[in-house]
Amino acid sequence: MSLQRALPLLLALLLGLQGCASVDTPRDVSQALPAADSAFGRSVQRQAAPYEGRSGFRLLPNSSEAFRARAELIRHAQTSIDLQYYIVHDGLSTRALVHELLRAADRGVRVRILLDDTTSDGLDSLIATLDAHPRIQIRLFNPLHLGRSTGLTRTLGRLFNLSLQHRRMHNKLFLVDNSMAIVGGRNLGDEYFDAEPNLNFTDIDLLGVGPVAEQLGHSFDQYWNSALSRPIGDFLWRTPDADDLHSSRQRLEVWLAQAREKHPALYDRLMAYQTEPRLDTWRNELIWAHSQALWDAPSKVLSSGDPDPHLLMSQQLAPDLERVHRELILVSAYFVPGEPGLLYLTGRADAGASVKLLTNSLEATDVPAVHGGYAPYRRALLEHGVELFELRRQPGDPSAVRGALSFKGQSDSSLHSKAMVFDRQKTFIGSFNFDPRSVLWNTEVGVLVDSPELAEYTRELAEQGMAPALSYQPKLVDAKMVWVTEDNGQVHTLTEEPGDLWRRFNAWVAQAVGLERML
Repeated sequence: MSLQRALPLLLALLLGLQGCASVDTPRDVSQALPAADSAFGRSVQRQAAPYEGRSGFRLLPNSSEAFRARAELIRHAQTSIDLQYYIVHDGLSTRALVHELLRAADRGVRVRILLDDTTSDGLDSLIATLDAHPRIQIRLFNPLHLGRSTGLTRTLGRLFNLSLQHRRMHNKLFLVDNSMAIVGGRNLGDEYFDAEPNLNFTDIDLLGVGPVAEQLGHSFDQYWNSALSRPIGDFLWRTPDADDLHSSRQRLEVWLAQAREKHPALYDRLMAYQTEPRLDTWRNELIWAHSQALWDAPSKVLSSGDPDPHLLMSQQLAPDLERVHRELILVSAYFVPGEPGLLYLTGRADAGASVKLLTNSLEATDVPAVHGGYAPYRRALLEHGVELFELRRQPGDPSAVRGALSFKGQSDSSLHSKAMVFDRQKTFIGSFNFDPRSVLWNTEVGVLVDSPELAEYTRELAEQGMAPALSYQPKLVDAKMVWVTEDNGQVHTLTEEPGDLWRRFNAWVAQAVGLERML
């Protein structure tokens, strides 16, 4: 057989190694359990009853609070926990949450975990060990069916089906007893909870209580029961059993005990929820308001070209975007407006509205290629009066880190928040970035809240990030771009964009090869 003929066969064999063991295994269809099925859910219903259909909200802009809220919700769960995430990274925070999830399952709580398939790269067996618990189910969204055994074969498999594989489930949802939910930008991993010494993602989550949690339960069910979601056991030659789970739990206990000895300060800070719970206090601080949960249809990822607009969450946001006449605040970690976004933002500004954007600077972004999609639009935005603010990697004044957002002086910061405030009246918080990837390719989820009080709080958080000591403000001076910032109380102007040569090169490549619609 010639090499030319053998190569396709060899690739097929490689892609088939440890591939899908039983793709056609029947799947159980399940629904979110009613809030009334648990005493915790009924207590939430009683609390919400006087507010006549409104839901309760509290922002979680602080990394420690965001972790504490998740851990405490697991501890309060009595009937169900539904988790939906794009990324889950190993680390102390993740292992602590897994430990709580196992304890919840032990006491009879049904746990459903839906992960984007990229999360499981190389970790199928490890994740499936958790699935061996009789009360825990794990599914993968838009999975790669062949070539899962190695990084090389996974890459080849995705390249052979790139039109589908670049479309991911970017949703972040944490739902307990169909009564309380957390949405926002945070994935699961130490870098999202200020537990990673070299990087801190600045983010905003929203705790939603009452009817909005039930709406988000419908969102989860659509994804969970979609044909695009497959049980993780479908991709294993050998399914882990109770003995594997027992051994894994023993290793987890040992690992957590060692972490307590090696990193006592970090461990004690993360585990403070065990001795000083805050959820009951937060329930007395809720802002009650009308709201709407918004999400993309799961079938969005099946489109051969641009998806049908009726499937898009961005279309659900469009009416409120069009009604802005006074002020628009945008916080977007990855910002690539494209021509439609440029026309919209400049149109609002030309009509007299104040338009402010907080995004990452080149030096702070974790994806420099995205900056290459954003940078070409800066001049036009500035010429029309749109105000731009780019978060710095390190604050220029240590005292500037005292705000509610998790800006850390001892570690590099990168903006990961996604929020919009419309006319100081409505607030949207979710997983949606203002870029083509969120609009067209990935699926997203979020909540739109009609509350001047919540809008003002979110607006204040955004303006914290826009402070001169925390951000660069691009401006046009004599037709040239400059960056205004503050160091140690002294305002100064940079004539060259901050960022190292490697980041500049990545941004330039993305712009040069025309990757904008993929960013």
